[in-house]
Amino acid sequence: MWSRKRLDIGWKDLLAGVFHVCFPPVPASVCRRVEALWPAAEQTLACLSVRSGLDLLLGALVLPRGSEVLVSAITIPDVIRIVEHHGLVPAPVDLAPEATAPSIDQWRRAINPATKAILVAHLFGGRVDMEPILDLAQRHGLLVFEDCAQAFAGTTYQGHPRADASMFSFGVIKSSTALGGAVLRVRDESVLERMRQRQTTYPLQSRWRYLQRLIKYAGMKLLACRPICGAFAHACRAIGFDYDRWVNRAARGFPGDALLTQIRRQPSAPLLAVLERRLRNYNVRRWQRHTEKGRTLANLLKKSVSCPGADTVPHTYWVFPVVVDAPKCLMEHLVRAGFDATQGQSLCVVPPPGDRPSSRAVVAEQLLANIIFLPFYPELTATESKRIAEIVLAGTNHKQPA
Repeated sequence: MWSRKRLDIGWKDLLAGVFHVCFPPVPASVCRRVEALWPAAEQTLACLSVRSGLDLLLGALVLPRGSEVLVSAITIPDVIRIVEHHGLVPAPVDLAPEATAPSIDQWRRAINPATKAILVAHLFGGRVDMEPILDLAQRHGLLVFEDCAQAFAGTTYQGHPRADASMFSFGVIKSSTALGGAVLRVRDESVLERMRQRQTTYPLQSRWRYLQRLIKYAGMKLLACRPICGAFAHACRAIGFDYDRWVNRAARGFPGDALLTQIRRQPSAPLLAVLERRLRNYNVRRWQRHTEKGRTLANLLKKSVSCPGADTVPHTYWVFPVVVDAPKCLMEHLVRAGFDATQGQSLCVVPPPGDRPSSRAVVAEQLLANIIFLPFYPELTATESKRIAEIVLAGTNHKQPA
């Protein structure tokens, strides 16, 4: 069985991580080297996670309590929790139909006197055109933050130069993962300095805790191998064990309730050393081939099946979602054919502010209710990618796939 996702990290990277746990570099030195890999190194901060960086950013800005932050309607629950922790109100801006981002008119209509910032999420590997949003924000005196956690494509793109902050994640399931870590580009020097100073007061992530992550995800990487994945998934389902829930929980970067305690830590030296290695060894050609394969799959599907954001340019196809009327039925077809598709459990729709229930993000709700993430990563062959397309097309036409 093709697993739903393969960790984008090699065995040599994992072994390098173990080496750096045993023989750690000087934290400040390796942190500077990571930040120096970005074109605007003087605007860059390495953090434990994007959650950590967002928390630092909002803490440094000290926006008035009750201020609204307009948020792309689909995000992760922890983003909502962090925004609310700082006394701010996350307000969803619904997606445009067949898209993975709001239209500029939707952003414009959502602005009100309480709005202080816009948080734009680049979803599924595609990148939103930031120019109209930045022009709109400039006219209204708003801050703009880019959540690029799902859109890393090498350090040549460091975020839009006019954005106030751009956030890149190297968490467990992200491209070029270091099993943690994030890089933020912050335009305002004084804000960046306050973030940097506050981060120095945090305890250091334990390198032994990082070793536990290396071991845990080495096991997950092994389980993703085709013969093992199929046997494990079938065994779980045979005994009634919720395989889908287990996999999704295992991939969570910060499980449990003590979110702020977990994210308010400095990244350990071994984590930063692995992140430096991943950034230096980024394989542009490998991801170009994957992008070409993604375009081919999109062209096979999109005349009959909704592929949210598939036409976005640029796009890395970090994941490949489709939206169908009967997702459970199609997932069963795919599993029987050897493809471990999932609806995913990490994303959520931002709820409307309590005083504006009418601002529900209806399009986003419908999308998440009917979405399936197909197994799609560089290791998946072109032949198998075509077979996925055939199964999806047959399944959505209510035929039994071959």
